[in-house]
Amino acid sequence: MITAPQTQTSTLKAEYNFGYIWLISIVAALGGLLFGWDWVVIGGAKEFFEPFFGIASDSVVNGHSTIVTNANLSGWANSCALLGCLAGSLLTGVLSDKFGRKRLLIFAAFLFAASSALTGWAATFHQFILWRIAGGVAIGMASNLSPLYIAEISPAQMRGRLVSLNQLTIVIGILAAQLLNMVITRKVPAGATAAMIAQSWNGQFGWRWMFTLVALPSLLFFLSAFLVPESPRWLVKNGLPDRAKQILARIGGDNYASAETENIRQTIAAEEISHVRLADLIEPRLLKILLIGCGLAVLQQWSGINVLFNYASNIFDKAGFGVNTTLLFIVITGVVNAACTFIALGTVDRWGRRGLMLFGCAGIAAAHILIGLAYALRLQGIAVLLFVLAAIGCYAMSLAPVTWVVISEIFPNRIRGTAISVAVSVLWIACFILTFTFPLLEGAIGTGNTFWLYAVICVLGFIFIRFKLPETKNKTLEQIEKELVN
Repeated sequence: MITAPQTQTSTLKAEYNFGYIWLISIVAALGGLLFGWDWVVIGGAKEFFEPFFGIASDSVVNGHSTIVTNANLSGWANSCALLGCLAGSLLTGVLSDKFGRKRLLIFAAFLFAASSALTGWAATFHQFILWRIAGGVAIGMASNLSPLYIAEISPAQMRGRLVSLNQLTIVIGILAAQLLNMVITRKVPAGATAAMIAQSWNGQFGWRWMFTLVALPSLLFFLSAFLVPESPRWLVKNGLPDRAKQILARIGGDNYASAETENIRQTIAAEEISHVRLADLIEPRLLKILLIGCGLAVLQQWSGINVLFNYASNIFDKAGFGVNTTLLFIVITGVVNAACTFIALGTVDRWGRRGLMLFGCAGIAAAHILIGLAYALRLQGIAVLLFVLAAIGCYAMSLAPVTWVVISEIFPNRIRGTAISVAVSVLWIACFILTFTFPLLEGAIGTGNTFWLYAVICVLGFIFIRFKLPETKNKTLEQIEKELVN
């Protein structure tokens, strides 16, 4: 039933307009760059905005002055954006099916620019929280739209690499934020108190520019998004096959366009072309797919890696490093993250999704065990950095990019926008729980035990992937749908 179309499209590989495919994929992936930049910038800024807003203050213990942080307010400041991420993801599922992928990409870019500038120049902690949540809405939209759009315009043979491109731009955004944080920050004197930091240039202005500079790539994304075409699969779903065929022809030629359009039409029921019912998602045949997507989303977050980004200053501080060294180490983690993502980009379509995910779970679990052991044995210095880099490297090669690839490709055409929205929303809920609870877990059971808990979750994730995740490499979205739904 699918052999003829698949054979036809595969023989037309030489007709692919690779330059055009990569160009529109890169534009869409700019949403990932902003996602990574805006998401991680807080990790370098928290040392300075917390004293400014009174979240961190000075306390005298045994005659020595020390900085004490309000764990609840610190957790709220670091996790509040996740509420916006959840809202943005939920809204995007409905709005992208109604208005299309392109319009939502443009709006997300605008929201990134506005919220980043307003966060940077917030006068009060409440204003800071409000605009961080607004920025979170933009992150939630981009995290949903960018992989969805790229998956829907990509030929099957390139889809893994192109969707992984979104993860690559995320880590480039992370690295850019980390580098700029280090460049912007002026050296903090050893033994500086919270009051000294709050009154310094870093405490008054430096952290503000860390957030504000996100507006520059946001404007580039905003202008570029006007130039990309609408998703051909969305166009077919909404009764515009001729427009879809024009876009597909530019991607792969007329024969490719005809075959792909017919494949898409065959997987979309005529009576459901313009409307998705939430009840569709809990049909027995579809519910199992939704649970796989949601399970991977939770695993990606509860593997604990985002703690290493959002609370890097806490982790390295407890390992005996000062503020200036911590900022350097944060940049090193970003370099390793980016380098290992390039490895994933080159292997995801050759090694497959499932193998990389299994490798990632095993590697991250081992690294977390070593991190926990380092804290249990009171090891300080370079050992902690090496174990952290190992965890981040394994994550960047596996769970980070491949989760987005799988979520973008396993759902049927007619419900893809809504189903991805649900899975990504679950991801942000899991991320909120992870980020908010880390300071509480650290205080209750210790840093080392917390990482051992994350290691247990990774082991459970390995078992889940081993028995539940199908392989999807080199298959069209329509072929995946027929195999999973039937």
